[in-house]
Amino acid sequence: MKEKRGRVMLKLLVGGSLAFTGICLYSGNHMFYSNIVMPASRLLDAETSHKWCLKLASLGILPRVSQFKHDSIKTKLLGFEFDSPIGLAAGFDKDAESFDSLADLGFGFTEVGTITPKPQFGNPKPRVFRLLEDKAIINRYGFNSAGIDNAKRNLENRKKRGKVVGVNLGVNKNSANALEDYELGIKNLGPYADYLVINVSSPNTPGLRSLQTKKHFDSLLKAVTTERNKLQNRPPLLVKIAPDLDGEELKQICKSAESFAIDGLIVCNTTVSRENLKSPKHLCEEVGGLSGSPLCEMSNKMIRDVYRLTQGRIPIIGVGGVFTAEDVVEKLRCGASLVQVYTGFAYQGPTVVNEMNKELANLMQRENISNISEIVGSGVN
Repeated sequence: MKEKRGRVMLKLLVGGSLAFTGICLYSGNHMFYSNIVMPASRLLDAETSHKWCLKLASLGILPRVSQFKHDSIKTKLLGFEFDSPIGLAAGFDKDAESFDSLADLGFGFTEVGTITPKPQFGNPKPRVFRLLEDKAIINRYGFNSAGIDNAKRNLENRKKRGKVVGVNLGVNKNSANALEDYELGIKNLGPYADYLVINVSSPNTPGLRSLQTKKHFDSLLKAVTTERNKLQNRPPLLVKIAPDLDGEELKQICKSAESFAIDGLIVCNTTVSRENLKSPKHLCEEVGGLSGSPLCEMSNKMIRDVYRLTQGRIPIIGVGGVFTAEDVVEKLRCGASLVQVYTGFAYQGPTVVNEMNKELANLMQRENISNISEIVGSGVN
């Protein structure tokens, strides 16, 4: 009798635990994801974990999040209205596989890519490394991409037209002509994009960052704006820049961006800097771009500098080290009109954006601010 009761109790315990886990996963319990699911996912290497997340998202297997919306966090930019200023940065959904499902997690917009004209594998594995003590990631993916034709098919099948989707464009590693690669991307994917991004700032493609120099930048902007202007929908055209530019280089980029009427700057990409890291030395010395918390202040300073140099005339999307609603507010005060997350999302899981939206609205209420647009650039002297 006692053995039978024991078996019954064990079944109830196991069944109850599984039911509880299933409910938490399905309902989108943020603490459950943050404290259990995401730490467990780190049993897999970073790239495998990333791959599985995309696969589940493409199948629609994501927590059922009741998307939080509030007038105080809505904003207008680039001709669109955003329910939230928080977007998903490029690099997560590289081949436009899962953007429809990911949008349901509370993002105001998603950005797919970086997409190259021809398929390419990228750099050899391993190429992604977690720096847990720093809440950071080093990646040297190297524009791994299934190519334009694959992305075009995925974007053609877009289901949720109300969600803003940006397309981030890059060049093939062995390309003989970078400008032609960008022109191909604009011509083929521009008709399906709400906005386009020219990525000249990844540290993982040899020679790419040289396109930010005065010698090449004006020619690039002339080529891409001309090609964009041929499109019937004429999507806004933005450029994503590196955090490692010096003052003169940044000044020249801002001047050129205004001259060619670029619609916005994304500030900024990953850094090659490795200052003040706490993680094991062998990880910190991995080659690639660093994202996450260590990038936060570098990004904020650059956003302030761009805002000053352009006097707020060019919209800024701020990226780098966003983990909380407070981080979002700080980037807005520095001059960003929108922000994007990547590493904060990868560390905290699929429920974090909705939580940030709630807290952002609470912060606006506590500070008696009717809308986030009121604080854009308010922290720039």
